[in-house]
Amino acid sequence: MEFSDFDARGYRTVDVRTGYGEWVAHYEQTVEDAMDIALLDRLQEPSWAAVARAADLGCGTGRTGQWLRDRGIPSIDGVDLTPEMLAVAQRRGAHDRLVEADVAATGLPDAAYDLVISSLIDEHLDDLNPLYREAWRLAAPKAAFVLVTFHPHFIMTSGMPTHYTNDAGESVAITTNVHLISDHAAAALAAGWRLAELREGVIDDEWLALKPKWARFRNHPISAAYVWRKDG
Repeated sequence: MEFSDFDARGYRTVDVRTGYGEWVAHYEQTVEDAMDIALLDRLQEPSWAAVARAADLGCGTGRTGQWLRDRGIPSIDGVDLTPEMLAVAQRRGAHDRLVEADVAATGLPDAAYDLVISSLIDEHLDDLNPLYREAWRLAAPKAAFVLVTFHPHFIMTSGMPTHYTNDAGESVAITTNVHLISDHAAAALAAGWRLAELREGVIDDEWLALKPKWARFRNHPISAAYVWRKDG
């Protein structure tokens, strides 16, 4: 679905590398843990303690990688398209290896990871299929693919793209796409994945303490976390 059908902001839009390259200085002060980390905390699968090696696709500044490291995962490789974000992740030190590459063509080894994870990037992809296929290629037998996403309902209801404020004080959108839950299911099943768990985050009191102006969105879903399994 085209985001332009729902856009309520009309911000100037830039590509992913440009946008995150400009946003990097303020990114971690903007993105709330309630969007993604809170959902990871609620997942029953996978058993984080059982993960020996993880691939963090779209690793950004290393927020997810640090969360994984704090869960005791001993080896984490990160991939991101934006060198400025990777520089921050490098300083953070949560990853063993960082690679500048597209999440759909990472260059990482086949079947080498018992966890593949991707957080808050899929709305920037025109097509979900290459991401799910690449995650499958990287995943070892019985591995999990955890994907945290900006919920399509919230994008459509709020008309709000992924956006940031640049140094000139201008609100700028980063290319945003609307992928329905059924789109994720179709792409995942086509790649061979089995759904093991699905959690949705809603605008609740925690969110409204952070964003009081979002009171009209109370109880609307804003994010989702999928856990997919590779059976064999």
